[in-house]
Amino acid sequence: MSADNAMPAERSLRSPKSGSPSAPIVALAGFWKRLWDLFKLIIASRTAMVGLGIVVFWVLVAIFAPAVTHYGPMDQDYKNINKPPSAEHIFGTDNLGRDVWSRAAYGARTILFLAPLSVMVAFVLGIALGLPAGYYLGASDEVIMRILDSLMAFPTILLYMIIISALGPSMINVVVAIAIGGAPGIARLVRALTMDIRTREYVSAAKLRGDSDFHIMVREILPNCRGPLIVDFLMRIGYAAFYIGTLGFLGLGLPPPTPDWGGMVQEGHSHMTVTVWPVLIATVAIVSLVIGLNLFADGLREESMRYQ
Repeated sequence: MSADNAMPAERSLRSPKSGSPSAPIVALAGFWKRLWDLFKLIIASRTAMVGLGIVVFWVLVAIFAPAVTHYGPMDQDYKNINKPPSAEHIFGTDNLGRDVWSRAAYGARTILFLAPLSVMVAFVLGIALGLPAGYYLGASDEVIMRILDSLMAFPTILLYMIIISALGPSMINVVVAIAIGGAPGIARLVRALTMDIRTREYVSAAKLRGDSDFHIMVREILPNCRGPLIVDFLMRIGYAAFYIGTLGFLGLGLPPPTPDWGGMVQEGHSHMTVTVWPVLIATVAIVSLVIGLNLFADGLREESMRYQ
């Protein structure tokens, strides 16, 4: 074969075929396929569908709070204090004459913003600690795990109380407290998954290619942890919502008059001999949201295990 005939063949080996899909299109197609697979898992599970329905209800209430309420969350009607449900106030009023349903609807905005945000921060911290610990093992793993074990030795609510008492009650400090309290458990989960995945053949192949440790951890190991991490993320949002309500009840949550479900319970429990509606509505809201998130996560986990 002549050199002139060999050159086109060599170029064809080095360059991609014309008309082949570009990398962004392939990545987008893969994203939509994973999204479709997740959708099929959700609709295949009745448990997940029930939980999703509850969560979607509160998300819609939070988004359209101005449309589904007739009053602002801090509007006061001094002529109607501690009133039962009526045509004017569908779930009555609290001890300051504020509409209970309005505060519950706007409180959904607060909790549906803070709970996912705090869990996201906790996941960033947990992944940053657990991924290298499980990949490198050795002395670094021992040091990281012992520090996290010392944090996990504290009861969760006690740790939150210590942090917020030291920093002061505010929206940012609530996020910081829940993130610090949740990061150790997430780190241990990521570490366990990493220790299993690091022995797989595609990780060994990446090492033989000369890929950096950071590239292997972020591009080879972490994406293959996403199944258990997604389920854990959803369940932790429910836990975060519960703890935000608990901190609000203890007076360590958001400062008044911010609409907050836990704060509604804290303010209304001393007036329960007059009216129970502020406490009842806020409690039902917290419980229903936590149950909805847990049902959604449990349904996804059970269906994914059956599918596998």
